[in-house]
Amino acid sequence: MKIEEIADKMDEAMKLEQASPQPITSATEATKPELPPAHAIASGKTVDEVWKDLNKSPLFMTDLDANEENEDIAALQALAYEGTPLENGQEFKERGNEYFKLKSYADAKEFYGKGIAILAGEERKRARGEQTKNQDGVIDTEEEIQKQRETLEALCVNRAACHLAVKNYRSCWLDCAAALRLNPRNIKAYFRSARALLAVDRIQEADDVCARGLSLDENNASLRAVADDIIKRAKEIDARRKRDAEREAKEKRRALLIKAALRARNIPTRTTSQPPEMEDAGIALLPDPDDPRSTLAFPTVLLYPLHLESDFVKAFEETHSLEDHLSYIFPLPWDKEGVYTAAGVEAFVETTQGGLLKMGKRVPLLKVLGTGKVEVVDEVVRIFIVPKDKAEAWTKEHKAKRAVEKGETV
Repeated sequence: MKIEEIADKMDEAMKLEQASPQPITSATEATKPELPPAHAIASGKTVDEVWKDLNKSPLFMTDLDANEENEDIAALQALAYEGTPLENGQEFKERGNEYFKLKSYADAKEFYGKGIAILAGEERKRARGEQTKNQDGVIDTEEEIQKQRETLEALCVNRAACHLAVKNYRSCWLDCAAALRLNPRNIKAYFRSARALLAVDRIQEADDVCARGLSLDENNASLRAVADDIIKRAKEIDARRKRDAEREAKEKRRALLIKAALRARNIPTRTTSQPPEMEDAGIALLPDPDDPRSTLAFPTVLLYPLHLESDFVKAFEETHSLEDHLSYIFPLPWDKEGVYTAAGVEAFVETTQGGLLKMGKRVPLLKVLGTGKVEVVDEVVRIFIVPKDKAEAWTKEHKAKRAVEKGETV
């Protein structure tokens, strides 16, 4: 078959195989902040709409369980401490701060956690409609309750700082969420949750919470720095996704070209449920995988059934003959008797019906595969090589085995 004829057939096959082109959705839409976070919320909205949005929970808080409680916190709540809940909470905050300054984050987190356990317990009592009291039974005043909440808020953002320092990112934004429920204007909570979300590439949520913080304090240097990092990381992710999409599109086109090339050459193929592991080996167009005029090359296994040995040819081109490869494969290192020579062997390929087709050693591979009688299974061509003086006996034995497998009689 001439190159021109193959190319024409490939054009026809490509038309049959190629589905209608689908528009590629840019990853930019999902990752890239089109505006700096400081303006992300306000863009195209009135002042009233902006404040209405700010009164909603940040994106990262919408999937959090408001009733989520930690078992060890529940245990700490049962402990009795001297002093009022506020005094104890403030004491634990100060102790935590001391350890935080020493960068002893585990100890700092422990003290912050004890303070949180006490004051969060008081908050839950009030949520159930109970009146909170001090150790002397005196009902908490509004001023006392407000101070408790301010201390609890500080404990949460401080513990979030510990989590951020040791890369416990989810715990960080959970504590920030708790602080923001107490005070939606806590800038530290916005900053630390944005940092934590950015660290795990939750770009949209990081952008959202950073924008909310900047809407409250547009000149905050820390938030502006994280805003710049969000934009930078979003661009990196967008570029990576574009590269991945381009690579996938190229791989899909190359696979389509190979499929069309096989169809044009009348070469049947089949894939089994357990294909062999071949790393990067596979049917390919060489030298240019993007040029339909390139030559098809097949991974090929040369089987020596009488000695249970084999050789692997990674790229057996359709224009090559078996002799081209035997010239460098022979002599075989395990062939002590020297019976495997180019002139002293015969070659066979199995047909789709389970029979054997004799393969001329000087015949191009395409002439054998293009008969339509030989199936390429799992992208691998299998060629049996047998010494001439034993070929007849082996073919009879092979035929008998296939007959038994099919339940036929010989």
